[in-house]
Amino acid sequence: MTTSGPTPTTDEIFFGPFRLLPAQHLLLKGDQPVAIGSRALDVLIALLEFPGELVSKEKLMARVWPNVFVEPANLTVHISALRRVLGNQANGNRFLINIHGRGYRFVAPTTVRPASELPATKSNLIETRTGNLPAITSLLLGRDGAIAESSAQLSQNRLLTIVGPGGVGKTAMSLALAERQVTEYEDGIRRVDLGFVDSSHAVRRALLAAIGCDVSELQDRKMLILLDNCEHVVGTAAGLAQEILTGARDIKILATSREPLRTDGEKIYWLNPLEFPRRPDITAQEALSFPAVQMFVERVTVDGFVLNDTDVPFVVEICQSLDGLPLALDAAASRVAGFGLRRLAKSVKGSLEILTNGHRTALPRQQSLQSTLDWSYRLLSEPEQVVFRRLAIFADTFTLGDVIAVVSDDNFSEAETRDLAASLVSKSLVLAHFNTTEPRFRLLETTRTYAHAKLAESKELESISRRDTKWRLENQRRPSLLQRSMESGKVSNSRALRAAG
Repeated sequence: MTTSGPTPTTDEIFFGPFRLLPAQHLLLKGDQPVAIGSRALDVLIALLEFPGELVSKEKLMARVWPNVFVEPANLTVHISALRRVLGNQANGNRFLINIHGRGYRFVAPTTVRPASELPATKSNLIETRTGNLPAITSLLLGRDGAIAESSAQLSQNRLLTIVGPGGVGKTAMSLALAERQVTEYEDGIRRVDLGFVDSSHAVRRALLAAIGCDVSELQDRKMLILLDNCEHVVGTAAGLAQEILTGARDIKILATSREPLRTDGEKIYWLNPLEFPRRPDITAQEALSFPAVQMFVERVTVDGFVLNDTDVPFVVEICQSLDGLPLALDAAASRVAGFGLRRLAKSVKGSLEILTNGHRTALPRQQSLQSTLDWSYRLLSEPEQVVFRRLAIFADTFTLGDVIAVVSDDNFSEAETRDLAASLVSKSLVLAHFNTTEPRFRLLETTRTYAHAKLAESKELESISRRDTKWRLENQRRPSLLQRSMESGKVSNSRALRAAG
């Protein structure tokens, strides 16, 4: 039984910054392909057959799934995906509206150019050069500046590593960056997903499977290789990257990891969480200028959900509790239908238990923030684990002096404690910033919640608390909430590494 979508027109349709080529099943933004799921694109094509008209849900489903019975929830899922791709309501654009209980209407102005007037497109070139890159089905919010900056760095360096904590969106960022590079490499782009590799010995086999040849055969290629999810095989990945770059002058490497590869010529891009409001007393319009709020609102699965001024404090609290981490925001947004915003805001504060419903198709360690932190914790050495969980005692920002005074004991000298803390910074579990004359460090709230639970399990919570209290009393200082808020600005791990190392 056929399940093909609507018969596509060969004309080209323009709306907003987008161009739709229905016959080629391709959506472009400028000259760049837009990552969109096949069914969501079928929905868009069907709506644009009747621009400005109300299209009932039944008619849409009949166009997209002819002769096949599907639950209405399937349409809702793809409408939500389409809204995310188009940026509907997130930036003031209005493309698609829902007429409650009746259907949908495409409301943006459109221009149709007949196929006879169309120039040749880049679609075949794009398809060839993107190689094995997976299609991105979610709108990447708040990363335009990061993509532009990292793209400039990649143009000047042969090895760029995107580094950041688990759940911050390194893979999504790297895929978006790679897609923007498709016209730069004659032999295309290939992704080597090391997330599925269970040992260092399998790294080279993963490379061979992705690019179709061994390192020795790359010397005449002009290609971008994406080494994704390197943290658990970081040493082997670093050696492989060095071997590739040494033997092939026209190869560049883009890597993602929770810590730098630390190999010759590496340029590091530290990826921070999405920006979120610091104050709850703002309007919905003001809140939607922050990428974390945009992402949360776009991922809410309640059909027709629109942020209003009354709900803003709860959404701001959720974004603050989750540190603006995309993985956590995505999971929380899917809970709105069952919890409501007020209850959800209370439930996510100081707890990771509610954030367990990640994407089933993701790696197990990337399906929830809890599993992501479990993965990061298991990759630490035993001394690093001890220092990491003891750092949970600091509710505010802290200095290296605080760490040495509270964390050091007979098992860790001051020098060892300093080195272990620097290692945790390099592995994106501790963040650092320099808004004051002395470097200050902090744990993300979600990370601290996890570390605090580990500290309690270790039976050290009481003793570390006593040491922390004694230290603060001796120094008669405790950073205020205002100071903490002022110091929770831009994070600079690269500078922290230089200072701590």
